[in-house]
Amino acid sequence: MIELKDITHVFNPNSVDERLALRHINLKVNEGDFITIIGSNGAGKTTLFNIIAGTYTPTSGKIFINGIDVTNDPEYKRARYIGRIFQNPLLGTASNMSLEDNMMICYRKGFKWPVVNLNRNMREFFKKELTRLQMGLEHRMKDNLALFSGGQRQALTLLMMVLSRPALILLDEHTAALDPKNAAKILELTREFIEEYHLTAMMITHNMSYALEYGNRLLMMDEGEIILDISGEEKKKLTVEGLIERFHTLRHKQYEDDRSLLSEK
Repeated sequence: MIELKDITHVFNPNSVDERLALRHINLKVNEGDFITIIGSNGAGKTTLFNIIAGTYTPTSGKIFINGIDVTNDPEYKRARYIGRIFQNPLLGTASNMSLEDNMMICYRKGFKWPVVNLNRNMREFFKKELTRLQMGLEHRMKDNLALFSGGQRQALTLLMMVLSRPALILLDEHTAALDPKNAAKILELTREFIEEYHLTAMMITHNMSYALEYGNRLLMMDEGEIILDISGEEKKKLTVEGLIERFHTLRHKQYEDDRSLLSEK
């Protein structure tokens, strides 16, 4: 479905602030994959999402979606088939608009406002979908989203994104700003929607337990590289302790490899 070939990204190139954020990333995301991604701060996780979403154009390398080169396609074009949820619950919804208007815009993603038809049947459809959140929001269709809590808005963002039927969803620590109860609820909704609609998903998390519990595949990143890519039975058998041990072993190996390369130059 999605393939990244030799992706490298440099911030502030040819300056004193130059920083290598991604280096030589090669990754294939298969249709139906649910990939969890872990790594320390600065490992390149969000930059990877920005490259996939089209927020950044890579310094070098190519991005293919269903065999088509989209490397230079802007973010708004990719938004037609890529959904994204951020850590901040306020980023996925329009505060000064009603719940039903927010849902209509997301449902008809890509259409201009005059084409949107918010009729009785559409309202009933939205109410039915909202009951799945079990938050009573089906009774607040006319309320502006500025009145909603962070957990409610993040749940809505997830539901609205799913209703637009994206080919890929990018979840960038989408539960990190929530309290434990709401975080657990959002994660269960995430799993439910992914399984029901057969979505392809990538989820960044700092919680190693979540990384192991959710998804069929796990990536570990460090210093702009993917240092571990496991799936299937290997992932199922891995524990948090084993994952931490793998991280330190792989990081040490990468350090030694880098030292060897420098000594050869």
